[in-house]
Amino acid sequence: MSAFLNRFSRFFVVWVLAFGVVFSASAQHGHDEGTEEKLDVSHLIINHVLDAHSWHFADGLVLHLPVIVYSAEKGLDIFSSANFYGDHHELVPYKGYKLDENNIYLADSGEKVLDLSITKNVAMLLINAILMVVVFTSVAKAYKRNRGRAPSGLQSFFEPVILFVRDEIAKPNIGPHYERFFPYLLTLFFFILFGNLLGLLPGAGTLTGNIAVTLVLALFTFIVTNVNGNKDYWTHIFWTPGLPFVMRFILLPVELIGVFTKPISLLIRLFVAITAGHIVLLSLLALTFVFASYWVGLGSTMIVLFISLIEILVAAIQAYVFTLFSALYIGMATAKHEHH
Repeated sequence: MSAFLNRFSRFFVVWVLAFGVVFSASAQHGHDEGTEEKLDVSHLIINHVLDAHSWHFADGLVLHLPVIVYSAEKGLDIFSSANFYGDHHELVPYKGYKLDENNIYLADSGEKVLDLSITKNVAMLLINAILMVVVFTSVAKAYKRNRGRAPSGLQSFFEPVILFVRDEIAKPNIGPHYERFFPYLLTLFFFILFGNLLGLLPGAGTLTGNIAVTLVLALFTFIVTNVNGNKDYWTHIFWTPGLPFVMRFILLPVELIGVFTKPISLLIRLFVAITAGHIVLLSLLALTFVFASYWVGLGSTMIVLFISLIEILVAAIQAYVFTLFSALYIGMATAKHEHH
């Protein structure tokens, strides 16, 4: 893991420094020509963090994604999101639909349609899933090929991480029956880790910075925890043993609320940590254009470089924390207690 983060850190150093120079020159060039416009920093940052039907890599470099919509009035329609943009990049209606604040409506009635489009975050989700399948299929083949021998290639990198998840997360928190839940915890850990790291690449979408994604991940943990909860788990929630009769009625709503606050804490923690980091980075980079100064650009670049390196560490920590708490909740639900 340390070797991978080290390589990723080197890439970030080059990328951030290059972007800092380019941003500084761009801002200064616009200032010198007298063509500067008032920069809406908040709009710029929010547009980057939120999901979108088009993938903006850079000025003039846009990937228009497929739009898939359904409504009772018009049925199913599939077309490119490029049709929503006019000659001067202004939003225009198309085939009776209009795009407003990343939501698609019927142009005439303003009624919202069922949007099944391949948005930027959906595309990142597919990329993340494909990358995981390719990587771990290769690791599995290498494991079978090198059975009884020292690991090599991708296997030598990922095997220690897999053992770390097993020995430091699954076993201590779930216990001897951890193997039943180990595949889920591995998938959860690497899905979040890959999503976090891919979101730090230039032009990439922030998959784990979307609350819908973290909600689904937390929902999976909620379902796995409560479906596998044993008799002791539910007894402690509805009729906690060893308490006075009256106290049980006081503790019951607290325990029930706790069943739902656990997954909520998971989804909020991951969403806020990833989104906040991106907002801070974008805010610092925007200072270059606000002040239109080389010195401000270089200064903010050095700060962004430092924070970007921290973000790499945060990406790994958040994957660890989400998986750790998921294992802890599962362990609490499946543990057997002795009552005297």
